[in-house]
Amino acid sequence: MPAPPPPPPRRRGPTTSTSFVGGEIRPRASDVADFTAAELVSLYHSRSLSPVEATHAVLARIDRLDPRLNAYCHLAPEAALAAAQASEARWLRGEPLSVLDGVPASIKDLILVKGWPTLRGSFTVDANQPWDVDAPVAARLREGGAVLLGKTTTPEFGCKGETNSPKTGLTRNPWNPLKSPGGSSGGSAAAVAAGMGPLSIGTDGAGSVRIPASFCGNFGLKPSFGRVPAYPLSPFGTVAHLGPHTMSVRDAALLMSLVTRPDARDWTSLPPETPHGAHDYTVGLEDGIRGLHVAWSPTLGYAKNVHPEVAEACAAAVQRLAELGAHVEQIDPGFEDPLEITTGLWFVGAWTVWNTLTREQQARTDPDFAAQAALGSKLSALDVQRLHLRRGTLGSQMRQFMQHWHLLVTPTVAVPAFDAMPAGHRDMTPEAMLGWTPFSYPFNLTQQPACTMPCGITSDGLPIGVQFVGPMFGDALVLRAARAFESVMPIPRPDLARL
Repeated sequence: MPAPPPPPPRRRGPTTSTSFVGGEIRPRASDVADFTAAELVSLYHSRSLSPVEATHAVLARIDRLDPRLNAYCHLAPEAALAAAQASEARWLRGEPLSVLDGVPASIKDLILVKGWPTLRGSFTVDANQPWDVDAPVAARLREGGAVLLGKTTTPEFGCKGETNSPKTGLTRNPWNPLKSPGGSSGGSAAAVAAGMGPLSIGTDGAGSVRIPASFCGNFGLKPSFGRVPAYPLSPFGTVAHLGPHTMSVRDAALLMSLVTRPDARDWTSLPPETPHGAHDYTVGLEDGIRGLHVAWSPTLGYAKNVHPEVAEACAAAVQRLAELGAHVEQIDPGFEDPLEITTGLWFVGAWTVWNTLTREQQARTDPDFAAQAALGSKLSALDVQRLHLRRGTLGSQMRQFMQHWHLLVTPTVAVPAFDAMPAGHRDMTPEAMLGWTPFSYPFNLTQQPACTMPCGITSDGLPIGVQFVGPMFGDALVLRAARAFESVMPIPRPDLARL
């Protein structure tokens, strides 16, 4: 991966200096890569920091840490600096394009970005294509003046809850590089946690934003299905959501305000939330949760192997919610484990993709993806229809349950981050694929908004996540609850000096 171009020469002096003409004293450059998007924008507004300086700081962090973490599969430093320079000029004129103008951001390599290859973690995708289309989220970020850094790693076709592939190798966890960052948006989670860009867009088909956000200590949000438009739609169907990875809830709210604008290319996307267009998710973000009715379900009624430290940390998090004024009651929503529904529909999606490949391409796929496709080949049309009917029953049940509760709270993942292992290291069964994350996939089936917040650290020094699930279309409520929790338990950062 090429090193970023050198920063412009700076005059000699103390470690703090001015930026922008007539600017104020800015923070040390060594700290800039750790700033949140909201902090960066505030500094741009006051002319205390330039988007060019911020981008240099982030590119330097990527150059230092990504050889160890492998969070990026494509990096475009020259284009990023050109975008940062254009943003700086807009800020100097007082004409930023959005609240995220000049903020460095990355995009998972399942999502189209104009001018960059989208290889989906696979040897089977030909890089020599025009690549002349921005997916909706990429278009909204570009329109808003964000500085696009590059593409983050994914397992092949986003097929599993860890991030490894024969093409891009192992992505590692910034808290402990021997551990997995989770998946399939593991590159996005690792990049954000390590300060290699404060914003990233991931995808979530069975937990693929929330699992890695939990493992890497991020805030991660799976919005209501259709709230963030997608194009092209996922071959894995209507379980696939797009959502943000950030190191603050406010950053996610800012990002949601930008990327939720409707796009006609996605026929499943939701209409505008207000008569004037996209909703401002920062409105009401600080309203707290006093008086909200919260259902606390430590196992969802069926999770049998929750790690004791995860269980303890999540129970303590729920107590914090009560101290913030929520009315908390322990209750299960009353459905059986829908693992068979999730994996059945997922395997059919893998079988669908498999049948677009030549035999030569099939021979080069990840053995985990090949095993999923083989399992999908065994399902008949009647089997699939029955899975859809069972999914509909589950969705109806959860819509009714959420009529009585503002939020459902669970652990995010039943276990802390496990060892980073290469593709094909375990037999592909439903239990091996998702049995360790029983709290994530139900809410892809129901399409409800769900987020993860860090709520503790294990004795081995790994983050633990707690999940807030809202009613359908209750994305703003989920963000508001997460922000309330963040106000008493700020998001921690890993010790990057050990990398």
